[in-house]
Amino acid sequence: MAMQGRLLCSDVDEMKSRVQVTSSLKDFESVDFVLEAVNENLAAKERVFRDLSRVVSPESILASNTSSISVTKLAASSSRPENAIGMHFVIPVVLSKIAEIVPGLPTSRDTLSKTVALAKSMGKVPIVATDSPGFIAFRLLTPYINEAAQMVQDRVATVEDIDQLMRLGLSVPKGPLEMADIVGLDTCLAIMKQLYGEFADPKYRPAQLLSRYVDAGWLGRKTGRGFYVYPQWK
Repeated sequence: MAMQGRLLCSDVDEMKSRVQVTSSLKDFESVDFVLEAVNENLAAKERVFRDLSRVVSPESILASNTSSISVTKLAASSSRPENAIGMHFVIPVVLSKIAEIVPGLPTSRDTLSKTVALAKSMGKVPIVATDSPGFIAFRLLTPYINEAAQMVQDRVATVEDIDQLMRLGLSVPKGPLEMADIVGLDTCLAIMKQLYGEFADPKYRPAQLLSRYVDAGWLGRKTGRGFYVYPQWK
């Protein structure tokens, strides 16, 4: 954002000064609120929750940035499920004004109220969602992306034309396939599989083209290629 002129270099330096990097979970012993953001994989997130619950204080809140995985399942992997909650920041985080707050079945009212307050303190608008696959944002967004991928596969239109129609015709800032590349095609595919597995509804079946791109390692901006090619990101 500094390169785009949206932030001063001094602001970047000040932000960096707040960040501490560690490879030891012991450094989380005195932390009041932990937000995990590992890849969208249930086993990986459960492992993080189990490990953290052995380290943090009994009052600490364990939050997940998951966009589709059941918060109730994640809470069950913690020794204090009442302190577990979902806190999903919609991409791009710095521009989005929303934070999805997702309590699981065992989540306490105190945990929910503190998480909502934290989101507000960050300048985000907290939206509380039920613990249902995809919650609100990605239950809407990923089928939209998936259908766009299916349209490319069926040769209904090109990638560029689909995105341009949505930008210029419906005034959305990014087309569905541009958004797919930002989110990550592997993440989109994982969420579609989660939705399809939970609901068994054909409308959530992942597009074959999306699966093939992920198999090829074309995951979007983070790998330099997705529906578009990004030489500067390689």
